[in-house]
Amino acid sequence: MPAREGDPLPVTRRGSMRLLVWLFLVGLGALAQEVTVLTHESFSLDKGLIQAFERQTGIRLRFLKAGDAGEVLNRAILTKGAPIADLLYGFDNTFLSRALEADILLPYRSPEIRNLRGTLLLDPSFRALPVDYGYVSLNYHKAYFQNRPLPKTPEDLARPEFTRLLVVQNPATSSPGLAFLMATVARFGEEGYLDFWARLRDGGVRVTKGWSEAYYTHFSLYRGDRPIVVSYTTSPAAEVYYSEGRYREPPTENLLPELSFFQVEFIGILKGTKNLEAARKVVDWFLSKPVQENIPTEMWVYPARRDAQLPEVFRFAPEAVRPVRLDPRVMAQNRERWIEEWTRVVLQGQSPESVRRLRRP
Repeated sequence: MPAREGDPLPVTRRGSMRLLVWLFLVGLGALAQEVTVLTHESFSLDKGLIQAFERQTGIRLRFLKAGDAGEVLNRAILTKGAPIADLLYGFDNTFLSRALEADILLPYRSPEIRNLRGTLLLDPSFRALPVDYGYVSLNYHKAYFQNRPLPKTPEDLARPEFTRLLVVQNPATSSPGLAFLMATVARFGEEGYLDFWARLRDGGVRVTKGWSEAYYTHFSLYRGDRPIVVSYTTSPAAEVYYSEGRYREPPTENLLPELSFFQVEFIGILKGTKNLEAARKVVDWFLSKPVQENIPTEMWVYPARRDAQLPEVFRFAPEAVRPVRLDPRVMAQNRERWIEEWTRVVLQGQSPESVRRLRRP
C-alpha cells in the first residue's frame, strides 16, 4: 500500500544497509579522535582535568611515556616516517634546535599564544610552543649542613670536602644533567669547564643515569650519602607539598644560584598525524588556564601562561635570580661535543688537556 502523507517512510533493506554503513563510519570517526601524546616519564596532570577534556571534546587522550626528555625526542626522530604519536611534549630548550632541524613538527599558531610569556617564545616558526619553564639547580639537605659550612662559590664545589658530597646526572642520559653541564660551561668557559669537572671527578663526585636515581637513592634526605644533588629550584616546595604536614618548612634549599639553568619545555604537533584538528585542540588545552594552573603541583615547574596563578606552596620556590641562559643555536652547535668531552674526562678519566687537543681548529 502506498505511503500516505504524514506516515513514516518504510525502512527498506537498502535503507537499513545505508544506516548500518553510516553508523560504522561514525564509529570509525569516533575512534579517529584518539590523540597520542609522546612525553617524558615525569609527565603528570590531574585525571579529572583529562576526563573533563575528553567529555567536552570527544577526544580520547593517550599518553605514551618514553624516558627522559632526550630519549623522548630521539624516539620521535627515529619514528619520523611513521610517527607513533600525534604530539610531542617535554623536549626543552637544550634540545629545541635539534627538534627543529629534524623537521618532525608542524607549525601551529595557537590562539592561546597571546596569553603566554613572550620570553618563552623561542621558536618563531611556532612549531614548538612553550608549556612551562623552570630552573635546574643544586639542592642541599639542610639537616646535614646544620653545623657544617656550605660551598659559597661554584669554585668551592670542586674542593674535596664538597665534591665527595655531590651527586649529579649523566648529561648524555639526563635532561637536568645536561642543563647542569651547560651551566658549568657558561660559568667556567670553554677552556675551564673540563678542569672543573676533572676536579669533581678526582674528588669523588657520583654520577647517575637520571634524576630519580640521584634524588631518591643517593641524596641524603632519602638516606643516601650525598647531601648535595642536581635537582630543581621547585624541589624544596615539592618536599613540603608531599610531606602530608610533616614539614612546615622545606628540609632542602637551593644552592649556588650562579649554576641555576633556565629550562623551557615545549609541545609540538608531529608531522604525519592523522588527527590534525584534534591535535590542535589538545595543544590549546595544554595552554589553557585550568591546565596551566594544574602544572605547578603536578610537574613542579612554572606555567608558561602569564595569568596563571601559582599555588600557595610555591612561596618555597622563588624563581632563580640571573640564571644561566644559553642561545638554543649555541647549544645545538656545541651540545654533542660538550657531552663527548664530559664523557672523556669524567667517565673515561682522560685529562682535560688531551681532550682539548682533540678539538677541531
